[in-house]
Formats: sequence, structure tokens, C-alpha cells
Amino acid sequence: MERTPIPVLTVQTAPYEDQRPTGGGGLRRPTALFESQRNYLPNFVQSLLSSISMQPTHICIFLYKRIGSVLGLHNICPIHVYLMSLCVYLLICKSLIGRLVIGQNGILSTPAVSCIIRKIKAAGGIILTASHSPGGPGGEFGVKFEVANGGPAPDIVSDKIYQISKTLEEYAICPDLKVDLSRLGRQEFDLENKFKPFRVEIVDSVDIYLNLLRSIFDFNAIRNLLTGPKQIKIRIDAMNGVMGPYVRRILCDELGAPANSAINCIPLEDFGGQPPDPNLTYATALLEAMRGGEYGFGAAFDADGDRYMILGQNGFFVNASDSLAIIAANLSCIPYFCQMGVRGFGRSMPTSTALDKVAKVMKIPVYETPAGWRYFSNLMDSGRCSLCGEESFGTGSDHLREKDGLWAVLVWLSILAVRKQSVEEIVRDHWTKFGRHYYCRFDYEALEPRTAYFIMRDLEALITDKSFSHQQFAVGNNIYSVERTDSFEYIDPVDGTVTKRQGLRIIFSDASRLIFRMSASSHVRATLRIYAESYEKDPSQHNKEPQAVLSPLIAIALKISQIHERTGRKGPTVIT
Repeated sequence: MERTPIPVLTVQTAPYEDQRPTGGGGLRRPTALFESQRNYLPNFVQSLLSSISMQPTHICIFLYKRIGSVLGLHNICPIHVYLMSLCVYLLICKSLIGRLVIGQNGILSTPAVSCIIRKIKAAGGIILTASHSPGGPGGEFGVKFEVANGGPAPDIVSDKIYQISKTLEEYAICPDLKVDLSRLGRQEFDLENKFKPFRVEIVDSVDIYLNLLRSIFDFNAIRNLLTGPKQIKIRIDAMNGVMGPYVRRILCDELGAPANSAINCIPLEDFGGQPPDPNLTYATALLEAMRGGEYGFGAAFDADGDRYMILGQNGFFVNASDSLAIIAANLSCIPYFCQMGVRGFGRSMPTSTALDKVAKVMKIPVYETPAGWRYFSNLMDSGRCSLCGEESFGTGSDHLREKDGLWAVLVWLSILAVRKQSVEEIVRDHWTKFGRHYYCRFDYEALEPRTAYFIMRDLEALITDKSFSHQQFAVGNNIYSVERTDSFEYIDPVDGTVTKRQGLRIIFSDASRLIFRMSASSHVRATLRIYAESYEKDPSQHNKEPQAVLSPLIAIALKISQIHERTGRKGPTVIT
């Protein structure tokens, strides 16, 4: 007996004016906004899907990741079914989508999404995520779009999504489509369209990504480090995000770390009530465990699995900029790079120039880009860049087109296995050879957007005025002479695209830097970030606290920006 086709409904809607994606084709808003604004989520996802340009023979994959709150859409259906329904809409109206791939139980890390898209040559992927922000009903929720190269959507795609969102009049939904996310394998459905069946494939969340990692690293060397006669004890914090299954499967089951090495491995929709941000402010459970001296290596991941933090014994902290530079200096420890070679390095402009020192010795070019992984993707696609990273705890290579936290942790474990030194010894050896870049980022979060805008506007007018050039600032016994200032502008060497106003820079004659930048990921409230960097070559001066060394620079930053006076704040929200 033939099954009755599942009906597809067309719903009339009205457009929203505030659905401009931030960098990488993503939209992140308070969860309450998605719940309270009628059709807010379907409007954006429909706009996203309508922006896709591809030939009918292509396969399109949309991957759902249950990281933020799993919302009910006006009691119509859960979000994962809703996303599939929109895919059905394209299948019917444009005959483009014939296959939908989802991680088992709705779980996929951002690196795994990138990996699967590239593996099966998909047209793109949708990720539901709060990223490293607080999740759940009182937190944030987001939708992120990955394009066919497995990387974040470029600006031209984000602009197209936004233009569509402003004129959208309807979307299609299939509320009766029921998929068992726990059952691996293919599920087929008859729908009200001429193409039958519609296929949904549930895949193991870890397998494809794990196979890629096996081809990059010497797993035997890492396994011996964790289980051999001179084994080190590790502590890994998944921060109740998506990384729990990956940590347990790869680090514990595959590489032999004891099960109790991994903590906070159950994905929770509100991340246990804490921001899943791997830094010293929020990864306090890991930091306290490491300070006890029992563990030789520690790491934490954000909710997506694309950001990470490294700690050594006794809580020795490795900042993200140093981590990137140290990885670059030790790529010979990784079989992948021994085989593929190293073509170039990339770093975001706010990231410290520690990478540049390594690149100069290695005679490797460095590309300085705006913040946002989409700029690195273009460089890697053109064969210019092999390793790249950002100061916001994101590092990756050309094995994917996304930053990859677990990859970075395995790089560090590989370096430990080859060099047979502790984390602290490796870092201090690096400082001795290349010098130390003292570095801090000060975040002023939840600012009133107009206030933040006018602070940046006035600051740009001040530092770009001719009278500011070569100005001197005396702070205590320190004198800083301005060498040059600018509003950072990036010209993509691949396609010539120009990206302007990506942060304000003050570079002093001793190579110290101050950078002011507005975060692109905020919505209702604004975040203004101040970055300070000072270089020290003398090894006898490498044991100071970064904030103490950088306090004169911060004093200059506060003086010229007047951020405390104009916001009523007494200090930053977060210091990293």
C-alpha cells in the first residue's frame, strides 16, 4: 500500500530589518528574541537557503548541532525538524536538495561540520550554536552558515542573505516530517513533490573527523605519551558543550587517556550555567585542577569545539598568540606538515606579532587579516596559507576551513611527545629564542551601542590627525613615541577585495602596539576591545606579569579613549 505523502505548508510572513549576518554568515541573538518574535528564525533560515547558488546535481548538506537551547517554534515543531522542512522547500521549488545529513543525536562540532562538507563535497551546512556565549533560555542562540569549502560564508554571501531577508514574504515548512536522530543510517520520506524519496542520513558524530585526524598525526606517539612508562596526566574540560563525545572517543578511547581525564563532557543546552569560553575567566574548574600540580597538560574547549586553551603544570597559561607561534615553530613534529610542506602563515591583525618572529626565521610569508576565519579560508583555498590563528583562542590549518580546537590540542600533545619537555619548558625555550610578546586583551562588554560607536569615531579622528603622529607619552619611567597609526584596511591578495575599518592601531617606536576594535558578534549590546602588546628580547625580563608590563600602555589607551569616563565603567568585564 502506497504511503500518503507528507504535506508541505507555505506560511506567509513579514520581513525583519535587523537580520544582517555578522562575519561568516551567522546570526546570534538572545534566545528570548527567537522565541518572542514571530517567524524570526524561519525568516532568517529561509533567507539563508534562498541565497544558495548551485547546480541541480550538487548534494546539499545541513547539519544540526544541539548546542544552545532546543527551541519550540510557536509549538509548530522542534528546530531540527524545522531546518529539515526548509531543505524540503528547496527540494520542491528548485529541485536542488536531495540529501540531508545530520550528526547522531543532533551533535556535531564546527570542525566536524567543515570536515563532512569537504568529504562529501556538499553545498554547505547550517549549524545551530551559541558559540562561546551563554546558552539556554536566558542566554543566546545562533544560526551559522558554512559554504561549500567547509568555511564560514564570505561577506558577499552574508550580504545576499541580508538583502533577501528584507523582502521575504513566505517560507515553507513540513511539520509532520519526523526523523529519529538517534538511529544511524538513511531514512526516506515521501513528500508532496515529484521527487521521491527525500533522504535523511544520520551519521556518527565523530567517525569522519577522527579518520581525518588519524591521517594528520602520529597517534602512536601521542598514545605512548599518555600511556607509556613516562606518561603525563592530562585534564580536559569540554565545558558542557559539543566536545564531550569527541574528547571521550578520541583522547580517552582512541589515545588511551583515563576516562576521568575528561570533565564536563555532557552537552547541556545552557552549558551548566556558565559561558563556554575557554579562558582564565571562565575555565576556572580546569585552572584550579591544574594549579594542584597533579596534571602535566590541560585544555578547555568552547561550545563549538573550534576554540581552545592550553595550560601547563601548576596552571602555567599559554596565551593564544604564543600558542600559534609555538605551533608554527614546531610543525616538524606533525607528519602532515612534513609531507605537505608549509606555504604561509596567517594571523588576525589584533593577534600578537609573535608569529611574525617565527616566520622571519623560517622565511615563510605572513598574512595579516581582519578578525574572522573567512579571510583565512580564501588564503588556504588559493594555496597561500598552511597555518593560521587568532588571539581569541582559535587556531587551525589547511586540513579544514575552520579553526579546530581538538586539532590544536593534538598538535601540542605531539610537540610534547617529540620534544619530551613540559609545556612551560617549551614556552620558555621559545621565548629565549624568539623573545617574549607580553600581551593582553581587555573586553568592555554590554556597552550601549551608540556610546561605543562614538568612542570609536572620536578615537579614530584623534589618532589619524597629523598632530598625533610622533606624539610622545610619558607614563612613570616609560616614554612611548608614536611611530604610526591607522584604521586597519585589508586587501585580499587572492581576489583584491578591500575590507576597511577593521580596528584602530597605534604602533610605537619600540614595536609596542595598542589596538581598539569593536566586536562583530554582538547585537543588542556592544563590545569594545582594547589590545596591548609589548616585545621583550632579554630573557632576564621574561618572568613578569603581563598586566604589570602592559600597565603603561593601558594607561595611554584609557587616557586617549576616555572609555571609563564615557561609559561609567571602572574597568573591563574580561581580561585575557
